[in-house]
Amino acid sequence: MTNKHDHLVKSISNDGMFRAYSIDATNIVSEAKRRHHTSDAVTEALGRSLIGGVLLSSSVIKGRETMTIKIDGRGPVGLIIIDADANGNVKGYIQHPKAKVTSDSNGNIDVGKVVGKNGYMQVIKSQGGDEPYTSNVELVSGQIGDDFTYYLAQSEQIPSAIDVSVKLNQDGSVEYAGGYLVQKMPGASGDAIEKLENHLKMMPGISKLMSNNQTPADILKQILGSKNTKILSKTPTQFKCNCSKKRFANDIAGLNPNDIKQMINEDHGADVTCNFCGNHYHYSEDELKAILILADSKKHK
Repeated sequence: MTNKHDHLVKSISNDGMFRAYSIDATNIVSEAKRRHHTSDAVTEALGRSLIGGVLLSSSVIKGRETMTIKIDGRGPVGLIIIDADANGNVKGYIQHPKAKVTSDSNGNIDVGKVVGKNGYMQVIKSQGGDEPYTSNVELVSGQIGDDFTYYLAQSEQIPSAIDVSVKLNQDGSVEYAGGYLVQKMPGASGDAIEKLENHLKMMPGISKLMSNNQTPADILKQILGSKNTKILSKTPTQFKCNCSKKRFANDIAGLNPNDIKQMINEDHGADVTCNFCGNHYHYSEDELKAILILADSKKHK
């Protein structure tokens, strides 16, 4: 853990042609690594996905809406699931937390090989209605940043650029993690778009910027220009799981009553572990009997 506070900064260019977000997610990725006991390769893959999840959710949902992102490139890590809201909260699950791939001669990990690219990204937006909005796109590279960029262009019809990065220390701890998102606003001129695209190509990547201790606000000024950047907000971000004993009790109540009776009579209790955060919850026989009564009441309503 670092002493810095993770946060997301939102900005817009003074001419209104572009908006840009940048995040320091070092603690988020450190917390994910701690909870899931991930290998170095998986820390980078999961970390990039968490960063992309915060950037994407902050740009396309609002209020109490939530977003679930599923990434399955059929690589060594298997399925990645990210849950995020519009307020900077995010949590993540990865199917094979101990998966490993060989680093190159410089010690760099090819995240595309870890995630795989022969699969899909699915985004589910829960907007308060009965039916959530679901969209699927093929993975472009498995590098995560490219894949989020492709999703925004294909499914949201928003030309964007996303760069995400996780840098580990020699001992596997997270040195820094972060990213940025740039989007074209309606009315952006062709000349302005071309100029920004060329600028982004020449600009150091997010990894280099963060290694030079650039803050999210500093990075946004590099992207849009120091005199052309209007900071709109600075929002705390965090790895946060909303699981609870009560929520899992409701899930158990939705099971077949015979299964609950088996837990009572044969197992004399039940233990549940949250996939996202690793928290454990125990239910005694008496608690399961109360849940069974709840299940019966729901059934007869």
